[in-house]
Amino acid sequence: MTSSVRQTLATLGESIRGHFTGTRRMLSFAEYLDLVIADPAHQLRTSAQYLVDCFHHFGHEDVRYPWGEVRRWKLFDCPWAAGEGRLIGQEVAQNQVYRALAGFVRDGAPTRLVLLHGPNGSAKSTLIRCLGQALEHYSTLDAGALYRFSWVFPAQRQSKGGIGFGGGPAGDGAAETFAYLPDDLVDARLQDELRDHPLLLIPAEHRARVLAPALARLGDQPLADYLRLGQLSAKNRAVYEALLASYHGDYVKVLRHVAVERFYVSHRYRTAYVTVEPQMSVDASERQVTADRSLAALPPSLQSVALYEYGGELVGANRGLIEFDDLLKRPLEAYKYLLTTVERGAVSLASATLFLDLVFAGSTNEVHLGAFKEIPDFASFKGRLELVRVPYILDVRHEQALYAEKLREAAGGRHVAPHTAYVAALWAVLTRMRKPQVDRYPAPLAEVVGKLGPLEKAELYAFGTVPAGATPAPAKELVAHLRELVTESETYPNYEGRIGASPRELHGVLLNAAASTRYAYVSPLAVLEELVELSRQGSLYEFLRQDVQPGGFHDHKRFIDLVRERMIARIDDEVRASLGLIEESEYLRVFERYVAHVTHWLRKEKLRNPATGRMEEPDEAMMREVEKTLEAAGKAEDHRGAVIARIGAWSLDHKGEKPVLAEIFAEQLKQLRDAYFERHKKAIAQGVGELVQYLTDGSGSPDAVVRAQAALGELERRFGYQRDSARDLVALMARARYR
Repeated sequence: MTSSVRQTLATLGESIRGHFTGTRRMLSFAEYLDLVIADPAHQLRTSAQYLVDCFHHFGHEDVRYPWGEVRRWKLFDCPWAAGEGRLIGQEVAQNQVYRALAGFVRDGAPTRLVLLHGPNGSAKSTLIRCLGQALEHYSTLDAGALYRFSWVFPAQRQSKGGIGFGGGPAGDGAAETFAYLPDDLVDARLQDELRDHPLLLIPAEHRARVLAPALARLGDQPLADYLRLGQLSAKNRAVYEALLASYHGDYVKVLRHVAVERFYVSHRYRTAYVTVEPQMSVDASERQVTADRSLAALPPSLQSVALYEYGGELVGANRGLIEFDDLLKRPLEAYKYLLTTVERGAVSLASATLFLDLVFAGSTNEVHLGAFKEIPDFASFKGRLELVRVPYILDVRHEQALYAEKLREAAGGRHVAPHTAYVAALWAVLTRMRKPQVDRYPAPLAEVVGKLGPLEKAELYAFGTVPAGATPAPAKELVAHLRELVTESETYPNYEGRIGASPRELHGVLLNAAASTRYAYVSPLAVLEELVELSRQGSLYEFLRQDVQPGGFHDHKRFIDLVRERMIARIDDEVRASLGLIEESEYLRVFERYVAHVTHWLRKEKLRNPATGRMEEPDEAMMREVEKTLEAAGKAEDHRGAVIARIGAWSLDHKGEKPVLAEIFAEQLKQLRDAYFERHKKAIAQGVGELVQYLTDGSGSPDAVVRAQAALGELERRFGYQRDSARDLVALMARARYR
């Protein structure tokens, strides 16, 4: 071995030794008790409190939707993995899970199973996986340190007269703790598969008194049932009693045999986080180990005690989280034991009852849950379940982000054209839209709600875009009641987001599109072709067999045309911006000027002209020109008052924030843009034609080629095109809009 290798290994060894010491991997019981008193908030917590603290450790942020703000917990963004595997959307479900866990903390024990239910592919497993991975990462941090204990039996020469089994108490020279003995001075170590909390070594009747200094520092936080009333597992109890008898009741000498060890949550090694697949057996087992050859070095007094080794999923998950994947796919008899296990926090085996500190979670689809509700035993299960609904995503932006990640994986380094993920996402969301229940709304609002089609609903949910043609008063009412519209079907079995295209089906569409040989890149046109194929397979997919409803709901083939039209509209906007005929910010600048003049007009005040610096009257001609473009109906003063009122309503919901006109008046800005297009359609068409000609064969007049090259550069720089994708998509848009 060369000197450089030796030096490398020596450095590595020092680093690992320093990490081992710094993370307090091994402690005596007395040292651990010092840690408990110094840091009770982190050491006097059960599995439910640990999960709640994990939520708090990663923090949260408020996410704004058109229908209001909602709290998003950052652990679901997977910051430890740079976002890989994150949960997109589903903030409502996140908060329901958090509230359930916080309820367990208040109750003193997790007495219900958190059951996530929703359609196939709605991210139920992803939600639990993010939570489990957060626990794994949290357990590696100082704030997330978890401890268990094992029993250490030193070699005979380590204490006078043995260790107290047969010759009376050990001599005065015995060590204060055997926790740090090297292996060559240890005859046997007994591990605890259940990972009992070390504080259970303190008899329950004395526990509150011993922990009084720590409890005083906790303030109003109650001690959970597991730590207040819990007892050692059967094996630990047997060892404890044997040692206590051998030492004639000397409790301190019993504790010499305790080595408190830090452990880490690990799904791979089934430590405090376990996933149970559908199966028919009880998820715990036992095996007698007294005669095991590996334990032959145990003292004779313990060899005569029947000791059992416990195993199975419940044992592996203790002190953490257990997930029952597709719980209701099991035969009913296979999980009836969960009734008592969840409620009592214990599972009965042949030789002992195992008391658990464990959060139970599970997932199921709506079909199995619906069938489960029909059985006579459902009433017994209902009180032990905390139901959390996880529907399909209804926000196009979130669905697009989900598919964008899948496309990057499927593309294999090839260029992914703009709008590829958007096309799949919009079609998927349209299939999930449910016809509004018009009779729930008062007359003025009912009229505009009744006119909402699937596309209008999808864009209203994601962007707050009011349907074209809606007059100001009903449009304002619609925005004000948007949360009610979003949640109107929550109490119904057939809620919005239960039926529709699953992300799993769309992943297949994206994979096929990415493998298409018709394009040298991953194209949204290939996605549209695959959607046509998918929509023909009604015999395979239930959502395709729904009857088309008034307003175009469930018309999946028509949705493909709508998606194509929306894609073309987006390409048109990008091409116009790239041609440089007018900047997108110009529309906003015009509208900001209009709002400023309207504000001063209503106050009957003058405003300063930025060009001359003079105080002047509001520009009536400019205001009327904008209102004419916006097709404002009724009196000018009414329309202007409504504009300011809308800004005021937004400000009430966003206290302390500067009004964002692009968000508040998105529809009005679109009208200004469309009006500009109509006035300059000929010039735009010429620029589009030059660009298509250049992309097709590189020809054109010298000036036209220069303009086309500049436009292509903008398309590549600002919108992510490459020449091939720009050629195909711009040509498609030109045929549809400028022929």
